[in-house]
Amino acid sequence: MEHTNETSVKFILIGLSSDPNLQMVCFLTILVVYLITLSGNILLIFVVKINPKLHTPMYFFLSNLSIIDLCFSSTIVPILLINTLSKDKSISLHGCAAQMFFSLVLGATECLLLAVMAYDRFAAICKPLHYNLIMDKKLCIGLALAAWSGGVVNATIQVILTFQLPYCRSHHVNHFFCEVPPFLRLSCKDTRLNVLAMYIAAGIICLSAFLLTMISYVRIISTILMISSSQGRQKSFSTCTSHLTVVTLFYGTIMSIYLQPRSSFSETDKAVSIVYTAITPMLNPIIYSIRNKDVKGSVVENILRQSNVRNKF
Repeated sequence: MEHTNETSVKFILIGLSSDPNLQMVCFLTILVVYLITLSGNILLIFVVKINPKLHTPMYFFLSNLSIIDLCFSSTIVPILLINTLSKDKSISLHGCAAQMFFSLVLGATECLLLAVMAYDRFAAICKPLHYNLIMDKKLCIGLALAAWSGGVVNATIQVILTFQLPYCRSHHVNHFFCEVPPFLRLSCKDTRLNVLAMYIAAGIICLSAFLLTMISYVRIISTILMISSSQGRQKSFSTCTSHLTVVTLFYGTIMSIYLQPRSSFSETDKAVSIVYTAITPMLNPIIYSIRNKDVKGSVVENILRQSNVRNKF
């Protein structure tokens, strides 16, 4: 790392807006979103853990997704909230590298996990008689570990390549957190290797996971259309719509950031980044809970149980 990247270097995160009135609106909105994210994902993890009926592969992966959403949002949003109202918007080199590393790990892991969840739905709908044999505990743990490992490998490569660059143009980052694309604009060195690495990572992780998801759903939809009972078709579709909604929202936003030229990063991309760093983690547990009778039933059952316990006292 060159002399411009010494450990004493700090970066200035410009944030979402410089307008004081708009900053307060942003702060309150994002705070509410973050609190909903925390409560929704913690509740979902808790419900899955305490209900033996939900100890299945689908809910195992769903719990992993909630853990990712909790960590992803917590890696970015608290610092964003502090910087929104603080005059000092600086972040240390190590702090920025850590934030970039964990956000990349969690983002890539979520991409891969969504593809794994699509395969789980494929096995459940297309091969129902062999589902328990296919999706056994060993395979589920192995697929989850593979998703997390892929995220760690990608993040390590991206962070090393990013922070080997000299940042001699400016240390003011036109973003609200440390993400690769806006950093490439600050370097006075040729960043073609970094851009290539970013495209390759996006292609291998995001596009491959997206294609695998779509292939799974082509098979799923073909199988569902062959079901003679309209009630059976509706039940099968209902188990997939939540996942498809989450996939579309997440892949669409994250690919729009990482599959575009460096020079085109703009204010619009900040809004897109807000979607997958704050909005999507909030919506995921809501989407799955609303469309899932098992989760809703378990929540209601626990609320009634707690209410009965209180009434006894």
